[in-house]
Amino acid sequence: SRRRTQTKNQTMSNEELLDIDLPEPSLRNVVEQDSLQWVFVGGKGGVGKTTTSCCVGIQMAMRREKVLIISTDPAHNLSDAFSQKFNKEPSLVNGFTNLYCMEIDANDDMDQLQREIEGVTGGDDEGGVSTLVAELTSNIPGIDEAMSFSELMKQVQEMDYDCVVFDTAPTGHTLRLLSFPTILENALGKVMQLKDKFGGILNQAGAMFAGMRGGAASGQQMTDALLGKLEETRGVINKVNTAFRDKDKTTFVCVCIPEFLSIYETERLVQELSKFGIDSHNIVINQVLFPEKDADELGEWFEATKASLPKEAQDICGKMMARKRMQDKYIGQCFDLYGDGFNVTLMPLLDYEVRGVEKLKGFSQNLVDPIDLEE
Repeated sequence: SRRRTQTKNQTMSNEELLDIDLPEPSLRNVVEQDSLQWVFVGGKGGVGKTTTSCCVGIQMAMRREKVLIISTDPAHNLSDAFSQKFNKEPSLVNGFTNLYCMEIDANDDMDQLQREIEGVTGGDDEGGVSTLVAELTSNIPGIDEAMSFSELMKQVQEMDYDCVVFDTAPTGHTLRLLSFPTILENALGKVMQLKDKFGGILNQAGAMFAGMRGGAASGQQMTDALLGKLEETRGVINKVNTAFRDKDKTTFVCVCIPEFLSIYETERLVQELSKFGIDSHNIVINQVLFPEKDADELGEWFEATKASLPKEAQDICGKMMARKRMQDKYIGQCFDLYGDGFNVTLMPLLDYEVRGVEKLKGFSQNLVDPIDLEE
């Protein structure tokens, strides 16, 4: 649709902005893409990722039979957003019949891994298993998180949700999460090579760890159980990796605010996603002051009425205008960078917190009913 970006841009004249054809400034393309199974929502810390994730999940639930929102951020916020307590098991969101939330903990998944291995080895060599698992996680950095993610994905696939929305941690942690398939594939390949080359030594080490605590299981049992679990994890990760690189199944929604550091972080994120082969063609800009207004229009109003305002009101309006001009500058840069190939959605700054189901429902409409910038 033909839109104007409502911002003064350093590289485009106003006339050029009026004539440019831009993708629709909404997430309707994501919500209406029925083939999507995985939707990641990420960006810099403090830009409104959780609110955006909840809104995407709500809109998805209006079209899909069963939708799950998962928080992979160690500092979970889904419970705060919906004003409802969630845990590592999917829970139905109040007011919905088909929208679920869960908050995961990597430590819980590693504890589950240890219990599974103990089950295979007889359950009476707890000290040996915990020591061997600790050795594994300390010598292959990130493998604990990767295996936790694998367990999560296996669990989610068994639940048969139509769509899963990931409320991710800040950018650095998210990129680490997305690199798990590659990291784990390389790490497990090395582990399997070591097994083939030094199988006897590994078995002796497993027996030694078990013997430290008087365990009855053999080194062979313990090593085979652990490596069997790693092999299973690699299979899951490979399957997930293939799905994540399929643009018909997976997309990444980048969230930012109209400030320099956030826009810069978004550019870094977009480039990294491209390296991973993950589709990304949507950017949500949160906390936008009067997105339907132009800074010049507001400036003209302010100059015309400034003399009639009290000094305190002049100061307040002056700061608001300075913030509006700054925001418009960075929104313009965002359209410069991404306007041709990205759906850039502007979400308004409100005078209240978006918490609770009803407020989230109302706010989510801004994702699919874009503000008309031509008005």
